[in-house]
Amino acid sequence: MSIPAGSNTHNNTFESRELILAAQRGDRNAFGDLYSRYVRFVHGVVLARISPGDAEDLVQEVFLLALRKLKHLRDPEAFGGWIASIARNCAADFHRRGSKSMELTEELPANAASQISGLEAKAVLKTIQELPEAYRETLILRLVEGMTGPEIAARTGLSHGSVRVNLHRGMEMLREALQKRLSR
Repeated sequence: MSIPAGSNTHNNTFESRELILAAQRGDRNAFGDLYSRYVRFVHGVVLARISPGDAEDLVQEVFLLALRKLKHLRDPEAFGGWIASIARNCAADFHRRGSKSMELTEELPANAASQISGLEAKAVLKTIQELPEAYRETLILRLVEGMTGPEIAARTGLSHGSVRVNLHRGMEMLREALQKRLSR
């Protein structure tokens, strides 16, 4: 469920809290709703670190691990940061296992910018993955997953101002890096 511009984030936090508490009590439908709300976010966090071809499987691994560990989450309002940490750790473990190379051979998800050809999209994604971590996730969540600034802030726990700054600086760095690639 996305947060429309201008929606009441407090209500969304309350709804997520209730879903998390229900899921902790074993309600699989509540966990399914959490999956629906957070799958794009988790995909973005994972995609900032690994190739698109491996991201789908890793997203499923993240949610399976989250389901097993959910009863240990003490603060339901920390769910976004908690699941992002699981996603980051799974991506790091993926690299440690030496699974599949970093080669970008798969197409980007269907909601990626349609004007960019497949090769250009892969080059842009590879360039984003080379940016500092602080900007990678925010850019992937915005440009690939199509999340809005308020959605990113709500999921990551960052302030709206921090998200805006990360997007602005990240876009500047991305433009600069892409210009360097083009001038080679």
